[in-house]
Amino acid sequence: MVERQKPNTPRRGGRHRRGRSDGAGPAGQSPDGWLYGTHAALAAIENPRRRCRRILATPETARDHGARIAAARPEQVPEQTTRPELDSMLPPGAVHQGLAILVDPLPEADLDEALAGAGRDALLVVLDQVTDPQNVGAVLRSAAVFGALAVVMTRDHAPPVAGALAKAASGALEVVPLVVVTNLARALDRLKAADVWCLGLTEDAEAPLAGAWPEGRAALVLGAEGKGLRRLTRERCDALHCLPTRGAIASLNVSNAAAVALYELARTRAG
Repeated sequence: MVERQKPNTPRRGGRHRRGRSDGAGPAGQSPDGWLYGTHAALAAIENPRRRCRRILATPETARDHGARIAAARPEQVPEQTTRPELDSMLPPGAVHQGLAILVDPLPEADLDEALAGAGRDALLVVLDQVTDPQNVGAVLRSAAVFGALAVVMTRDHAPPVAGALAKAASGALEVVPLVVVTNLARALDRLKAADVWCLGLTEDAEAPLAGAWPEGRAALVLGAEGKGLRRLTRERCDALHCLPTRGAIASLNVSNAAAVALYELARTRAG
């Protein structure tokens, strides 16, 4: 193992209110945020840590998923609505599949608490100012599939934890802790102090990611498209690696890169 250097020091009852998070912080959700789509909504309904204020469903969706909703929330009867009504309540283009729920945000996850439950081969994902909600949601989904302990992202320059992100996460928002930090460099220092090996993924690195994970805990650190990893983030990483590419297009978007990298790290761990 390479020797690590010390780090450098709509309102309730309002039928036609759009489901935005007006006034919410970049990584926060308003107290009356809408989640939509069957996978995201059902996962939230079945999550006992999630307070669900309203459940709106079309007759078809209520018929198809009514048993699951009733089993998870026997005290709440879905309000029947129509697809056009849901279209008018949610952000333009929201693919709701006939189901939307009004929820309170989940309790904010803490990095130290996440690390307290980490095993010796735990894997985390760290996002450096990734702002697209679909990308963050897709990363959460990959993190859930490949057994990552948590996803860490910045409070600023990050998407709201709301409908679009939850829809892309396809239920993973309810099972993978999303840790929001104010200062990413300090968060990486905390990870390293907890014996987490920080692996930065960047296309200009020379060493491939394959076989790079040392024994013990690790964090995969990914930057935003275009900017990549910021200077301070790169300096905090124990090593920088790349995904070898051969095609006419030289790079993947961040969510695809995360999926490939998590598969590679999970394969290395299993081997």
